[in-house]
Amino acid sequence: MVKKIENNNITEIEAAALAVVDFSASWCGPCKMLAPVIDELAEEMTDVAFFNVDVDDNAELAVKYGIQSVPSVFLMKNGEIAARSIGFQPKAQMQAWIASNK
Repeated sequence: MVKKIENNNITEIEAAALAVVDFSASWCGPCKMLAPVIDELAEEMTDVAFFNVDVDDNAELAVKYGIQSVPSVFLMKNGEIAARSIGFQPKAQMQAWIASNK
């Protein structure tokens, strides 16, 4: 399950040993294409926590993490950024990216 971040509260992200954080926007076409991919991976990769951050609703986080393009996906280990991916990626590529950066 992908947890939606609200009110710029990233406590759960920081507490997760391994987290995939999808920074997106409701008006973004590639974000809409990536959302079902992230949903599927969240169901399959149970050792990873998945989160979604709407940059319009969480502007402080977008600024904090320097989000200039959406979708931007971060892999975070214990609250620290381990890897970044910008733009849409098909499921197999996204899964391989996550696995290679664990």
